[in-house]
Amino acid sequence: MIQSAQVASKFTLFTHHAKTFPDLVTALRNSMLRAGVFKDEKTAEEQVVQVLNFDIHLVKDFRGRRYIERVTECIPVEEKNEYTFNHRKEKTLEGKIDKFMDNATYYFTKSTNRELFKYQNILEYHDGTYVLTNKISDRNIQEMRNNMDESDVEAFDKFLEDNWGIKPKKWNDEDQEEAPKKRRGRAKKTN
Repeated sequence: MIQSAQVASKFTLFTHHAKTFPDLVTALRNSMLRAGVFKDEKTAEEQVVQVLNFDIHLVKDFRGRRYIERVTECIPVEEKNEYTFNHRKEKTLEGKIDKFMDNATYYFTKSTNRELFKYQNILEYHDGTYVLTNKISDRNIQEMRNNMDESDVEAFDKFLEDNWGIKPKKWNDEDQEEAPKKRRGRAKKTN
């Protein structure tokens, strides 16, 4: 499922019985390790996180009612290179060693405690009603808009503005600006 979702797939639906979102990631990661697809936990988890955009968690209460308890978004953590090369500017050996130790500390922290994802509930069921709890990430908003026709984009944009005060850039503004340039074969002059 993870492998097929990574290639030529607009979306993938599957069921799982994890109770929490971190449990879902762990279970899928462990399944990939058991299947022999990966040997390294971090690499397997990275692959899982890249595929999971949203988890729609269903529950069955003690009365037998089934409902969506929450919708959770998975947000992969982008790795940033935050090393400093300021040791070259240091005049003393002690200053150079301090800079080296800062980089070494950062390196080992990244290597041992690297956070691969964050997650947040977008929608939760409370006392018989659904409540929007957090805004969808900009990356997922853009991906969602890219896969909608114009009327759906308008309705989605209205939803975003009404509920989170977001006014996304119109999805085809750039296309409309670029289209005349391409038809004429030359760029427009701007002052």
